[in-house]
Amino acid sequence: MKIAVIGTGYVGLVAGACFADSGVDVVCVDVDEGKLAKLRAGEVPFFEPHLAELVKNNWPDRLHFSSNLAESIAGRAAVFVAVGTPPHEDGSADLTHVLGVAEQVAKATTHDLILVLKSTVPVGTNARVTEVVQRNSKHKISVVSNPEFLKEGDAVNDFFKPDRIVIGTDDAHAFDVLERLYAPHNRQRNRILRMSPKSAEIVKYAANAMLATKISFMNEVAELCNLAGGDVEDVRVALGSDQRIGAHFLYPGLGFGGSCFPKDLRALVRTGADLGVSMKVTQAAIEANELPVATLVKHMEQDLGGLAGKIIAIWGLAFKPKTDDVREAPALRLIAELHKRGAKTQATDPQAMETARASLEQMGLREKVLLVENEYAACEGADALVIATEWNEYRNPDLARIGGLLRSKFLFDGRNILLRETVLEAGFAYRGMGRPPL
Repeated sequence: MKIAVIGTGYVGLVAGACFADSGVDVVCVDVDEGKLAKLRAGEVPFFEPHLAELVKNNWPDRLHFSSNLAESIAGRAAVFVAVGTPPHEDGSADLTHVLGVAEQVAKATTHDLILVLKSTVPVGTNARVTEVVQRNSKHKISVVSNPEFLKEGDAVNDFFKPDRIVIGTDDAHAFDVLERLYAPHNRQRNRILRMSPKSAEIVKYAANAMLATKISFMNEVAELCNLAGGDVEDVRVALGSDQRIGAHFLYPGLGFGGSCFPKDLRALVRTGADLGVSMKVTQAAIEANELPVATLVKHMEQDLGGLAGKIIAIWGLAFKPKTDDVREAPALRLIAELHKRGAKTQATDPQAMETARASLEQMGLREKVLLVENEYAACEGADALVIATEWNEYRNPDLARIGGLLRSKFLFDGRNILLRETVLEAGFAYRGMGRPPL
């Protein structure tokens, strides 16, 4: 089978490379010639485990890169749309790129094809795209909603071993083509869920809202533990033992970030408002996500006797481990709050240094934050250490070495990844999230 993928961002490149690795002939289309040249050289523009290896292994045999949309879709059974849907100021998704690509495909195609919406789009987008292609093409173009459910940091594995494959279409032929396309990833058990396009569009937002709500709920429980004197780690384990709840996404910390949860929750609230539905739980999850960083800053002020003039070491800048994505990262929000209170920061991350540098520039903080190449350099002369991202290499640090680098031995564990007893034995004052300070 031959397919095209429009967009070589996170979703498009992962999908294209993974389909190619499964034997499909894939051409990935993008308007950025510089980006395409780097991809042909095996350079992936963002960090995602195993993705660069897939690109190198499949280009140029089954994976191709082009800026010519008309040539790229010729003879292709399906064209996947994986372009960005950035948020408007009111939280709604900007569909300019999706609708623009749909129009280009409709005008350029010389045969019937299937147009697959992989981008995260609000309910009703399939119908809008269908109107666009019907208005601009003489050929039959079936529009299918096929949302992605990829976790940054584990996207390749998620694609090859998905929990579910949602296909939203009323067209039997289109469903059959996608069922065959996904067959290599559907052998162990049937993971394909066929539904209407509108249901498929809602699933993506609903899934992210549910997961984000679990995170926000646990962070509220952590704050309750702070004030009541409980230990959120004990509460978390007991809650996760209930099979109706499960242990996933019950880890308290500094809140969620990234390119999906914040954007998708705001879009869901906006969609609900447009339809006259008040998405109160989703809105509460958004508001509660601001709590953890504010709580940590308050505790740091108390424990350090104020923040003015203090130097704070920050371990982790990405919003989560195994990615270089710093979009809406709690670590950057924390840095901004610390600087508002007169503190200085020394920060590091195993993968997100360049993306963090660009984001700090946009925030007007680039010259104020000292970015260093490793975690121990970040501690030199600092008054306290904050673990902001739960990278594996931060889980068992050389505490004696850290103690010799810090001016005072305060450790704030924003992800609860360290053993408190070990930290105490090394002579540190320790505070986690929702845990009694020691």
